[in-house]
Amino acid sequence: MKLEVNELKKSFGEVEVLHGVSFSVESGSALGLLGRNGAGKTTTIRILMDVFKANSGTISMDGKPFIPKEYQIGYLPEERGLYPKKTVGEQLIYLAMLRGLSAKKAKEQTKKWLERMGVSEYENRKLETLSKGNQQKVQLAQTLLCDPDIVILDEPFSGLDPVNAQILKDVIKEQIQAGKLVIFSSHQMSYVEEFCEKIAILNHGDVVLGGNLRDIKRDFGRDRLVLSSLGETPEELAEMLKNEFSDLLDVEKVQKDRVIIRKKAEENKPLIMQRLLEQGVDLEFFGLYEPSLNDIFVERAGDEA
Repeated sequence: MKLEVNELKKSFGEVEVLHGVSFSVESGSALGLLGRNGAGKTTTIRILMDVFKANSGTISMDGKPFIPKEYQIGYLPEERGLYPKKTVGEQLIYLAMLRGLSAKKAKEQTKKWLERMGVSEYENRKLETLSKGNQQKVQLAQTLLCDPDIVILDEPFSGLDPVNAQILKDVIKEQIQAGKLVIFSSHQMSYVEEFCEKIAILNHGDVVLGGNLRDIKRDFGRDRLVLSSLGETPEELAEMLKNEFSDLLDVEKVQKDRVIIRKKAEENKPLIMQRLLEQGVDLEFFGLYEPSLNDIFVERAGDEA
C-alpha cells in the first residue's frame, strides 16, 4: 500500500491551519510526522481518519481515493482515551468488538496483546490502579487489537521507563516488518530516527521539510565539517579559525568537544586541512558533519514567529 496526502488545506472559521500539506508513506515503512505544538499534526491525522473533512486536497491509497472505513486503522492519540474505572480486559474486548471483531476473536486478541505488552496480570484490574507506564502499554495494546493495516502513533513513549520503552520499540519494529503502514509522531527525535525512513516536518501548517531522512541528513551536512584538536579547546580552535581561516569557512557552532564549520566552497576542504597542518594543529578529528534529526528540526521549525 502507498498512502499519498496531497495539498491538504483546512480552515477553522477564518483561520487556515493547514496550507497545503503533502507527504507519502508505504507499507513496511514508517513516516515521522513532526512539528511543534500547533503545527498541524493532529489536524492532519484527524483528516486522515475522517474525523473531519479537509477544505481541499486529496488523500489516496495506491492511486485511488482513500476511504478510511475500508481499512483497519490503529490510532494511539496523545490524549489517552480509555476508561479509568473499567477493568482492562472488559474495555479492550468491548473496543475490539466495536471495530468489527467477534466476541471470541476480541477475547483472543485482548489476551494476546496484554501478554505481548507484559501486562496480562492486570487484565481484571481497573485501569486507574495501574502505573502510568502500564496504562500506556494497555493503550498500545488497544491500538493493535484489530491487526490494523495502518498504525498511527502520537507520542507513544510518553511516561515509559527504559525497560518498557524497549518493549514498545520492539512492538513497533514488528509492525513495520509485518508490512504495516506506520505514521509516527513524537518530540523525542531519537525514536523517530530509529524507526522512520521518511519524515515530514510541519511548521505553522506547512511542510517545511520532507523526504528520505538519510538523504536529508546528507544534504544538511554537505557543506559542513567537524573539527576537534588534541592541543586546543574547542573555543580556542574556533577563535583561530575565525581569525585565520575566514576566507575559507565560517564557524557555525562550538560544542563541548568539537567545532562545526561551514565551508564557503566545496573545494575548500583540502585547503582547510592543509593549512591546519601547516599551522601545527594537532587534529583529533576532521570529517563530514552528520546532523542529528534534532539539529534539523530546530533549524527548520525552531522559529518563534
